[in-house]
Parts: sequence; C-alpha cells; structure tokens
Amino acid sequence: MSQGPRSGLAAVSSALLAMSRHLEVRDVLKTIVASARELLDARYAALGVPDDHGGFAQFVVDGVGEEQWKAIGPLPRQHGVLAAMLHDAKPERLADVREDPRFEGWPSAHPELVDFLGLPIRDGDEVIGALYLANKNRPEPADGCGFTEDDEELLAILAQHAAIALTNARLYERSRELTIAEERSRLAHELHDAVSQKLFSLRLTAQAAAALVDRDPSRAKGELQQVAALAAEAADELRAAVVELRPAALDEDGLAATLRTQVQVLDRAHSARVTFAAQGVRALPAAQEEALLRVAQEALHNALRHSGAERVDVTLERRGGAAVLRVTDDGDGFDPQTVRRAGRHLGLVSMRDRASGVGGRLTVESAPGKGTTIEMEVPGG
Repeated sequence: MSQGPRSGLAAVSSALLAMSRHLEVRDVLKTIVASARELLDARYAALGVPDDHGGFAQFVVDGVGEEQWKAIGPLPRQHGVLAAMLHDAKPERLADVREDPRFEGWPSAHPELVDFLGLPIRDGDEVIGALYLANKNRPEPADGCGFTEDDEELLAILAQHAAIALTNARLYERSRELTIAEERSRLAHELHDAVSQKLFSLRLTAQAAAALVDRDPSRAKGELQQVAALAAEAADELRAAVVELRPAALDEDGLAATLRTQVQVLDRAHSARVTFAAQGVRALPAAQEEALLRVAQEALHNALRHSGAERVDVTLERRGGAAVLRVTDDGDGFDPQTVRRAGRHLGLVSMRDRASGVGGRLTVESAPGKGTTIEMEVPGG
C-alpha cells in the first residue's frame, strides 16, 4: 500500500465512520463504493446487490460519470466474473480481467478494465453483495496485477464492515416500512369509521326528506339542508385523510416546507384556524425529521378531530442546540395523568415512542377546558 501506517489507519477509520453515518441503503452502498475506490487507489469501483432472478437489484458505481453510466445501458446480469464472488463466495484478483475464460465482454460505452479485484460481502453464510475494483492507479508491477495481497486484505476488512452497515440500513428501512404500514392501517380504520358514520347519517336524512317532501315541504327542506351539511363534513374527512395518506416530500422539500404545506391544506379542510411558523431550524437527520413530522401529524389529528379546537398553532424553532416542534390548540383539553380514552392515550404513547426513538423527548401540557400543547425536542437543530 502506498500510504504510511498512520495515514492508512486514518483512511480506514474515516471510511468505516462514513459507512456508519448513513441509514438509507442507497447512501450506504454509495459510501462503501467510494471508500473502497479511495482506499485502494483504484480508477473504478462497483458494488452489486443480487436479486432472485439472475440480475442485480442494485448496482452502484464510482469513477464512471453519469452520462457514461447512462450510455452503458441496463444493469448487468450475474454472469462471468461478476457472478464469481456471488456464487463461489471467494475473492478474485486478476492481472487482466479480459483474459479470464469467464469474461463475456461488456457494452461499447463501458470503460476498459484491466487489473481486477473482487470480493463477496457476506452476512453469515449469505452473500448479500460483491465489491469490484479495477484499474489500479499506479505503475504496473512485474506480475502485471496492480492489486496486491495487502489490497485484498484491506478490502476484506472493508467488506466485513460493509455487511454490518448494509444489514443495519436494511433493518432501518424495513422498520420505516412497517411504521408507514401501521400509519396507513390506522388512517384507513379511522377513515372507514368516520366516513361510514357520515354516509349512514346522510342516507337516513335523505330518506326522511323524501318521506316529508309531499306532506311537509318545510321540514323536508330542513332535512335537505342537513344532508348538505353532512356531505360537506364527509368531504372534509376525506380531504384530511388524503393529506395524511399522501407520502411526505421530506427528501425533496425538507421538514419545514412539508409541514407548511400540510398545515395549509388542513386549514382549508377544517373549520378550525390552523397556522404554521418556523424560525432558525437547520436541516436534521432524516430519521429525526420523519419523527417530528409524524408527531406533528398525530398532534394535529387529535386537535382537529377530538378536541373541538377553534385554533391550532404549529411552530418549529431552534432552541439552543435543539430543534423544537410545538402544536398548541385551544380545545377541550384533558388531564394527561388520568386520560384513558383509547385514541388519545395510544396517540400519546406513539408520539413518546417516536421522540425517544430519535434521541428526543416529548412533553404534554393540558387541562380540562384549557387546551393542549404538545412539544417535541430533538438535539441538533
């Protein structure tokens, strides 16, 4: 290796720390590939995650420009040298990959690869991916292969930690998927209950109006006015549910913009006045932003559906080294120590779990007839 012991160790340490910072699978894959290419001083690096159909579910490259990658075409199949690390689960170090009997060529836009080093990424007995490096950036040695045994050992260390980082990222994404599924199930149940009740009332009221239209037109008119009011309420329920079911654009817009948009829609959909203000909050880690958004949605749901509030105010601000979300309503309020209404109680438990799950804390201030303030604080604002 061209690096001295101290600088080499620092480079390895930096690479491992970079992998551990990310929770999204795609970000982890990109970090692994970039770290491998930099550590082993290679021109090209790639990481393939196999699917169950002879191809790659994901294939991430480093050292190839975006335009060139597009020109190369579809993801490669699991054949030739690429398949070796997945099927044989052993390292491959080649002086010239083009001369290997398993080599089957590549698309015309593909860069010309020569010396090659490949290694499986294993989680126990399962091969969950493979790292590929090509074209060592140093003068060609006597044996024709730029990659050394030291390089192979270093890549093996990186692959072990890559397996941990990739497994953790997959578990995190699975946890998010389960959380989203739970949210949608809850919303679907509430939507069914709320809209079913409204539609049942609509049907009964319409039947009453039909029965009265000939013998008591004035009463029939009153019943029809009630039909119109119930229809408007049902429409409000549907609009609010659609807002909550629509995926939040956190990745594209950030927390403040996403909250502002949702508050504006809820303000139009409900008779209560709903406001939003943000001040001084920087971008936060994805997990914290999602937790803050979900707590805000739960608090808004409680305030608009259960409290009878005429006004709900949402604020997001920086307080010292923390980001603070606050949802305040002027509704009925309750005693946080004794409340046992299932929907409200379970909502508080869920919000506290979300807060603690990202290193934050949740506080609830309320009293009968005094409204409610729910505040969530997370570090790093």
